[in-house]
Amino acid sequence: MMNNKDEKNTCKCNNGVVCDVSNCVYHDGENTCTAATINVGPSYATSCTDTVCATFKQKNTD
Repeated sequence: MMNNKDEKNTCKCNNGVVCDVSNCVYHDGENTCTAATINVGPSYATSCTDTVCATFKQKNTD
């Protein structure tokens, strides 16, 4: 995993968040999220299966 200050990568990753959604624009290719903030919801969730990442944005496939 790359550090936030890596000279070869200007990625400001959320190192504590593991993400395997490779078709998200914030996925860095190494299972790390690069979004500045992460929104998880909904507020009425009662289990992990009820939650979703509201920050997700699909990558263009062009």
